[in-house]
Amino acid sequence: MPASPVLGAIPEEAETAETLRRVDRTRLPLHVAVIMDGNGRWARARGLERIEGHAAGVEAVRDTVEGAARLGLSALTLFAFSIENWSRPAEEVAVLMELVRKYLRLETDNLVANDIRFWPIGRLHGLPGPVQASLEESVLATAGCRGLRLNVALNYGGRAEIVDAARRIAARALRDGAVPELDELAFGDFLETRGLPDPDLMIRTSGEERLSNFLLFQSAYTEFWSTSTYWPDFRRRDLYEAILAFQGRNRRYGALR
Repeated sequence: MPASPVLGAIPEEAETAETLRRVDRTRLPLHVAVIMDGNGRWARARGLERIEGHAAGVEAVRDTVEGAARLGLSALTLFAFSIENWSRPAEEVAVLMELVRKYLRLETDNLVANDIRFWPIGRLHGLPGPVQASLEESVLATAGCRGLRLNVALNYGGRAEIVDAARRIAARALRDGAVPELDELAFGDFLETRGLPDPDLMIRTSGEERLSNFLLFQSAYTEFWSTSTYWPDFRRRDLYEAILAFQGRNRRYGALR
């Protein structure tokens, strides 16, 4: 996929440009997933409230998305809010929901200008009504875009996704009077990421090294890359470094090579 012509006109900082130059564009991962972690610890280290860490993380989202589009990635999936995150204080959850709306309000035109298609995944019906409305507006506005596919996971859990897929299969079986033919590929058509390749690369910030219930079915052979950088400090250069590390690995998929 060619890099965005709009973003291509924006100069990179020297260090970032040098990292980008080292990336082999003929061997890019088709799908990159990111667990955005460390907003609260970033804020605590600066004597700030946790919600200020979430606000700072929006700039990391913007820069990472622009970097992915510039590079010419096919798909980028960001883990923004998990099902388990509802257990956080109500004020923090409210701020997170408003940040989603603010990002979409400010960035949707930019997504369209750069041919980026926005697609939310997760149990969206469980989100507040205004958030659902904002998501739908951005989906419709970017429906004709054919560049980077930007998936944002909201009210998402990997186990819940598999359960929901099983429910869809059961519903189809009841409708058709027969269980559909299933293998791993066919099962994937009932998941939130249907139509996309499984993630080649999973990035996690803040030094943690676990999946945290994210894309469990899809990540069977995903390469994992962790950085100690907190999410608010993550930038496109870090994305490029992760891709460089990915390109240095020998993916064997269980075979002897």
